[in-house]
Amino acid sequence: MNDTFLKACRGEKTDYTPIWMMRQAGRYLPEYQKVRGNVTFLELCKSPDLCVEVTLQPIDILGMDAAILFSDILILMEAMGAPLEFHEGLGPIFPETIRDQAALDRLIIPDAEDSTGFVMETIRLLRKELKVPLIGFAGAPFTCATYLIEGGSSKVFWETKKMMFTNPQLFHNLMDKITEATIGYLQAQARAGAQALQLFDSWAGILAPGDFAEFALPYVQRILASLQQYDIPLIYFANNGATLLDLSITSGADVIGLDWRINIGDAIKKVGNRAVQGNIDPFSLLLPKDKLRQRIARLLDDAKDAKGHIFNLGHGIHQFTPPEQAKIAVDAVHELSCK
Repeated sequence: MNDTFLKACRGEKTDYTPIWMMRQAGRYLPEYQKVRGNVTFLELCKSPDLCVEVTLQPIDILGMDAAILFSDILILMEAMGAPLEFHEGLGPIFPETIRDQAALDRLIIPDAEDSTGFVMETIRLLRKELKVPLIGFAGAPFTCATYLIEGGSSKVFWETKKMMFTNPQLFHNLMDKITEATIGYLQAQARAGAQALQLFDSWAGILAPGDFAEFALPYVQRILASLQQYDIPLIYFANNGATLLDLSITSGADVIGLDWRINIGDAIKKVGNRAVQGNIDPFSLLLPKDKLRQRIARLLDDAKDAKGHIFNLGHGIHQFTPPEQAKIAVDAVHELSCK
């Protein structure tokens, strides 16, 4: 197995910088679109054989150094009893929002094997196929809570912050329940064979540092502490989280994911004795080949003092990115980082 990714996570010496991309199995690949054309998104997420196929695509086509399980952060929320719908152009929708104690009481803490067994089966099947490490994942509690409270995506997060500031006990009760469900879900992924686990906190960046410390970080810390027993790398990614970096390094993660809004060299000085993951702007993949290679070379140089560095985008690859541009990036990282 090519274990370069795992070595970088642990801060061990590697022959080159490993690369994978968030959302690397997805809509930008024609091969994915072909699979997706025959099923709904939720049907795809719940079909282990199809999930294996699309998880393998970016490994086989682009030469990534790690695979990330194909799924969605909101699958667990559905397993908790929140009806979930996906609509083209609108994204995920929760028609029954969680805005009072009665609605919260209807949510359950599911048995991960019983309710999301298709995820664990996908992991087991992938471990038989993959020659690179497999990353499992979940949404961080704050991000998942925003979807349940808002009923979907939001630009201003009015209902979420209204609950935080006017009914903090209800908000913390919701976070407690999501946290317990997430612990069970990720522990099941580790037992099934995931070789690293990532918490995605897509909306953490909407919080002031003090509010992040009170309403989000303690739950991340609980989850990551519960996973230490599995002795696999743990990654925490707070999108738009440059102002939260001092707090994120207390999360218990082995690897701190970085978006593109901070110079990676400056971030490394704050992160200290941990590996980093990131952090090129996803849209920079649209640059001409020579300019893209120059940008990658500059980022690799800026990251030279990291305990360990996993090259990644600062967020998910955009659906309209030409796959050949992603391939240029993969090849450039491999070539330019060779020691």
